[in-house]
Order: sequence, then C-alpha cells, then structure tokens
Amino acid sequence: MWATAVGVARVRALETERADPLFRDPLARAFAAAGGLWPSSSPLPDGDEEARRRRLAVSFSIVIRTKFLDDLLQQASASGVRQVVLLGAGMDSRAFRMDWPKGTRLFEVDTDAPLDFKASVLRQERAVARCERVTVAVDLHEDWPDALAAAGHDPQAPTVWIAEGLLIYLPQDAVELLLARIGAQSAPGSRMGLTLGSPGVIERFAADAAPGSAASMWVSEMPDDPVGWLAGHGWEADCHTLRERAAAYGRPISTPPQREERPGGLVSAVRR
Repeated sequence: MWATAVGVARVRALETERADPLFRDPLARAFAAAGGLWPSSSPLPDGDEEARRRRLAVSFSIVIRTKFLDDLLQQASASGVRQVVLLGAGMDSRAFRMDWPKGTRLFEVDTDAPLDFKASVLRQERAVARCERVTVAVDLHEDWPDALAAAGHDPQAPTVWIAEGLLIYLPQDAVELLLARIGAQSAPGSRMGLTLGSPGVIERFAADAAPGSAASMWVSEMPDDPVGWLAGHGWEADCHTLRERAAAYGRPISTPPQREERPGGLVSAVRR
C-alpha cells in the first residue's frame, strides 16, 4: 500500500508548483520521481472521462486534507504540544517542511518498506529535519504502542496524532482498536487529526475501481455520528466536510453535492 503514498506525494508536488499553493512540499517531487510517478501518473484508458473525474476528485481531497492537518498541527504546537505521531506516515514530509517549536519530537510510524524508500530519497536530497524526527518501523496491525514507547514516546505528555488517509483502508474492528490504542497513549490536552471516508465514497469510487488501485482497497466510511463516536473514545471532536474546508481555503467546489453531506470527513479532536 505504500506505493499509494508516492501517488499522494505526486499530488502534493503538483500543488506546490501552483502559483497559489495551499502549502509547499519541496520533497514531494523527489518522492514521486523516485517512485516513477513524475512527471506523469499511471495512464487512464482512452476516453474514460469518469475515471479522470474520480482521479481529480481524489487529488483535490488530498490537497484540502493536507492543508487542514497542517493547520491542526500548527494549532497543537501553539498550544504547547511537543510530541507528534504520524500513523502510516508514508511520504509525509512535515518534519522537513514545517516550522516546529524547539523541543518538538515527531514520530513517523510505518512499515519497513516505505520508511526505507523514504530514507533513500531523503539521503539523496540531503534533507534536514526541522525537529527531532524518529522513525518507528512497525505494522499498525501489530503492537505498535510498545514500539512507539521503545522509540521514546511519553504517554504522560500531550501528543498530537495524525491518521491521514488511513482509516478508510481499515475494517471497522481495526479502526476501533486503533482509536482505543491512541486513547490509551494520550494524556489530557492531546490532539488528533483524522480523515474519514465520507458517506457513499466507496459506492462512488471503489465499486468499479481498477484492481490494485487505492480506491479498490477502501473498506470503511465514517459513522453516522462521528462526534458521538469519538466522544465514546474520550475525544471532543469538531467535524468538517471537504466542501466546507475547500470554500474556506478559497478553493470552492463548483459541482453540487452527490447526496446530503454530513460533517465528518475532516476531524480535529481534543483529549479532555
């Protein structure tokens, strides 16, 4: 699945090259090139307009969620949080591209393959992290909290957790376990940023997705009441739609909603 992270890097590279980018990710192009997705991505069948629209929609959502989580991380840092955990970090380069307060420790949790690929690109680019960066090579299906603790994470201090583009790939029981484990490692004042599959996204995107594509591996959507769901896990959440955040960032969605849109696709939460 880590190859999907290279595709995300390509989207971030294209956004970085815009005249009015919502963020800048100078390493994204290097990740995409090393993964064989620069300048072009995998071709679509001739005349497949629907597939082209789906790809554009997914790319747009990646841009908006990246900006949303960047803002959340900046707010968490401003509140005094100095531990960051990126779950399923992939080609995330926030350790290198964002300004971090002194004393920030950022943990990137992922399996060996993406972390090794990423390390080779970072060496090639001579990239220097702007905070203390710690990689934790572990599968999220395994006992990752122990591996995180062994790497130096302190559950007694507040943490900001990011699960970006992750939960949609996990069955519901795995999502519940992940949230329970995060909660067990979260001191009061911890923050969390999640992206959730919006209602109907699997029907619209995954039902006829090409085998092996990212959308073909999507299995979970957000619950009907994401605020209540997260309250049950001990989090006070604010939920937003992609459409709402896109408008706030000056990138309004011109097409009408596919169906009634409920808040929840983009989530920020605080541990009380």
